[in-house]
Amino acid sequence: MLKPVAYLEARDPARNIQRAYSIAYGQDVFGNWVVETTYGRIGGKGRTIVTVVNDEDETIRYVQKALKRRESAPKRIGVGYEVREAFDVCI
Repeated sequence: MLKPVAYLEARDPARNIQRAYSIAYGQDVFGNWVVETTYGRIGGKGRTIVTVVNDEDETIRYVQKALKRRESAPKRIGVGYEVREAFDVCI
């Protein structure tokens, strides 16, 4: 069962930028640790990537690194991500 970590949005209506980003982690039915990242235009289909990692510690590091990358969004896309929902997870 996957535990949601965060849901982020980046919006700039003047430049027609509307992006969403969510990340969750947990174990699949086979006991593998996975991180599920979903991103794309708000209101669109989006894209989901599932990454298999070795253990829970590596999973947490992966999630932290992915969230850290969102901090550089103003340089990359011109608008920063805002946290719309944060879940009770020790990250």
